[in-house]
This record gives sequence, C-alpha cells and structure tokens, in this order.
Amino acid sequence: MRLLFLIAVLVFSQASAQTYPSRPVKLVVPFPAGSATDQIARVIGQQLQENLGQPFVVENKPGAQGSIASAEVARAAPDGYTLMVGTNTPLAANPSLFKKLSYDPVKDFAPIARLGTISFMIMVRPDFPAKDLKGFLSHAKANPGKLSAGYGSAGSQVSQALLRSMGKIDFIDVPYKGLPQAITDVLGGQISFTFADLANALAQIKGGKLRGIAVTSQKRSSLAPDVPAIAEELPGYELIAWFALVAPAGTPAPLVSRLHDVTVKSLAKPDVAARFAALGTDVAPMNPAELGAFIRSEIAKWAKMAKEAGIQPE
Repeated sequence: MRLLFLIAVLVFSQASAQTYPSRPVKLVVPFPAGSATDQIARVIGQQLQENLGQPFVVENKPGAQGSIASAEVARAAPDGYTLMVGTNTPLAANPSLFKKLSYDPVKDFAPIARLGTISFMIMVRPDFPAKDLKGFLSHAKANPGKLSAGYGSAGSQVSQALLRSMGKIDFIDVPYKGLPQAITDVLGGQISFTFADLANALAQIKGGKLRGIAVTSQKRSSLAPDVPAIAEELPGYELIAWFALVAPAGTPAPLVSRLHDVTVKSLAKPDVAARFAALGTDVAPMNPAELGAFIRSEIAKWAKMAKEAGIQPE
C-alpha cells in the first residue's frame, strides 16, 4: 500500500509540474527596489514569465538583512507560487550576524539555481579628500573615528569589517535597510562612504555622481579596469557575493526541476548574460544539489569571515 501511495504522489507531482504555473507566482526580494538583488530578480522574473506563461510578480520586503522576507518565504506553502531571489546575506551570512534567526537557511528552503556572482566597490563623493585607495587608507588612519560608512547587506557589512581589521583603520558603521539608501546618504554627505554592489556602483560612476576607490574582488573587474582591487594594498582581501533562486522546503521535486531547467536555459541566453553584465554580475549557474552544498559551505565561510572581521552577532 505504501508503494502504491508513493507512486500516486509521484504521478500527481509530475502532472502538477506539467500544468505549473496556473496562476501568478510571487517572487520575493529581501532588499529594496533598485538594489542589485531587485534588478537581478526582475531579469529572471521576466524570463520565467515568458517561458512559463504566467506573471512572476516581484515583491520587495526589505529589513533585518533580508531576514524578514526569508522567514516569510520559509513559512509559505511549498507549492511553487512563492519563490525568493536570495543572496549570500540571508542564505549564508545571517546565521553569523544574528544571535537568533526565525528561519534556517538549509532546512527551510529548496534550492533551485544559483544565478550569478558580484563584487562590491568603495564609493565616495567626487570631493572626498583622497583620490585613490592608498590615499583613502592614509586619510582614514589620520582621522580615526571621523569617517562613517553605510551598509545594507552582509556583503557590505563584512566588506567594511574586513577593511577595518585588515587596513587597521577606524570608522563609524551606519546600518540601512538596503544599499540604495546608503548610496543616497553618501551623495547627500550624511556618511563618508559605502561598499556598493557593482550594479549600483557602475551606474553612479557613469552618472559622475560618485567615485570608485577600490573593488572587493581579488583582481580588478573587467567592468571597471581603472578601479584597483583592495587586495593590491591589502593582500588577501577578497569578498564575492551571489544570487540564488530558492523555494520553501518541501516544494515538489518536479516543480523545482522545471523551474531550474527554465532558469538555466535563460541564463545561457546572450542577452540575459549581457543584462547581468550591465548589472556588474557574472552568470554563474548551479543545479539544486550543487547549490544546496554551496550554501552549506558558504555558511561556514561567512562565519569565518565574520569572526576574523570581529563582527558580534546582534
């Protein structure tokens, strides 16, 4: 009887996958509109909509480093109609940034596909006293505790903490719900600098509103070859962030498989890769099993980085 039941469940799941989706799908983004995650989600959502024939509606739910949205998605029905475009922040770093989380990054989500990777850039106003990375570090050392830096994700928070510890400089940390707000306050002069993802950083450089000092990748980015890597002055410095599509745990495997297949085929399109590149993002797909193992390894990696950077869980 148990075997017959399992066969019936499998047949039903496969049939459901063939007709999925039959109504709009909610695509939750744990960061504000305009953030890199939001922009990546809109590219992927459009592709899913075109290929699966139903609207994929982006819903921004920022706050608590992505924890609010992640907890909501973790509690959603595992039917494929609530998905999340998450990042290393809620899916890997938050266990080291918060003493208590209302979700488990491993147990509460079904991995679908990794989407891409991205680095960050130190951004300052054009009138900032230092013109290059070496001058920036010298200026910070000469003015301990006088500079302020805004962060709106684990990537930007840990980037700042690593800069402080490796560069032996001191500045004030200012938390935000997302990086767009931090960028706005750098523009307005309320804070001295921020680590912006390349998606936002490149747009600010193009508009001449902010100036890039250095990137967090180990080597210079091909998208901004004139901006040095922090590692050129602080050997060993490196931080790379990533984006991934996940569903609530328990989502039927056939639905996960279908979503993965459509997503990966979309990522292989030259125009999608070009749109990612315009957002400072490299296409870097992984299948569900690979992504699951990657998330587990990233939780350990971010725990190590947070500890080395001296970050105390909130």
